[in-house]
Amino acid sequence: MYSTAWTGLMLAGLAVIVSAAVPGERFLGRSVGIVYLHGAWVWTSLAAFATAALAGLVGLARRSRDWQLWSTALGQTGALFWITYLPLSLWAMRATWGGLYLLEPRWRLGVDFAVVALMTQVGLLILDRPAWASAINVAFLAALALALTSTQAVLHPTSPVFRSDSLGVKLAFLTILGLCLGAAACLVRLLRSRRA
Repeated sequence: MYSTAWTGLMLAGLAVIVSAAVPGERFLGRSVGIVYLHGAWVWTSLAAFATAALAGLVGLARRSRDWQLWSTALGQTGALFWITYLPLSLWAMRATWGGLYLLEPRWRLGVDFAVVALMTQVGLLILDRPAWASAINVAFLAALALALTSTQAVLHPTSPVFRSDSLGVKLAFLTILGLCLGAAACLVRLLRSRRA
């Protein structure tokens, strides 16, 4: 259990180190690393929420407590990454936009869903009902997907990494994303092992 925790912390630390070491970019300069880390952190959260919903659906369909417990751990991990992406978002805003634009619709959506995720996950921990967690994880993902597709961005660019022509930009981002996903997988495993 401790080795899983240390591995997760090491992978998260490596993601930070790689983001600090990536070469500067023409428009964003050295601050591009925080943008990569911010994006990878958000995508990791979305991957955890999506996997939580999928595990939840399987758990509900099969009435499998094991799948429901995986859904619970994945939902908790998604919530943790989502909540902690907010400070990264502020840092990225300051570094790239020269200040904080808190009226940005994507930022407000992030804050709203962080509050909902926190309250939901705390409530589910108290209630200790894996089947409820599975159902709520499915509903949460559906609400988040709907909100993300219907929320306009003012300053926030849409997928700048994959619109870039630079292979280096894509590889740097994918490396950081892989490290973040690895850290999330360790957290999921750790949370799930506590319910064994």
